[in-house]
Amino acid sequence: MQARLMGGALALLLALTPMFASAAMSAKEKEKERATIRKDVKATLNKLYRTQPSAKSLIAGAAGYAVINNFGMKILVAGGGSGKGIAYNKAGKEVFLKMVEVQAGLGMGVKKFSQVWVFLDEAKLKKFMSGSFETSGQANATAKYKQSGGAYAGAFAVDDGVWIYQLQGDGLALELTAKATKYYRYDELN
Repeated sequence: MQARLMGGALALLLALTPMFASAAMSAKEKEKERATIRKDVKATLNKLYRTQPSAKSLIAGAAGYAVINNFGMKILVAGGGSGKGIAYNKAGKEVFLKMVEVQAGLGMGVKKFSQVWVFLDEAKLKKFMSGSFETSGQANATAKYKQSGGAYAGAFAVDDGVWIYQLQGDGLALELTAKATKYYRYDELN
């Protein structure tokens, strides 16, 4: 039943994604938007490094990373959110991204949070940067990487070679829930 609900939510999300496209921007507006996103990304990374200093070495050794700042709202049985950020590969190439999510279930509230994705797997980073990356369901906290027993404190394993830090308020979130979420290129800025 939950799988059907998430599948339906993901289908709705994909259908609604074009509605989140913005009107044409001038060159000045584009540069202002890029500067705002870069500033927010830098602030998020600084916050992560203060909260979880070991994240800096994990990111430095990764194939790449992405920082997405999100805003979400839930009223009664439906909710959603949107966000913007940047993905970087090891060479420093940046790709501006947007995200949109749809969620179902009882609740009420507003939440602002940030995600720092760390890609140890280059193929998964490329897929993410191409704008064809979707998640659904819930990722549970884990502290082990493969069978080695190595830990990435504060990070959640989403897939083999893909980790997420989620920041909320003044620190790391204790859980990560990825509803039906789509990450796509912010074409106006790339």
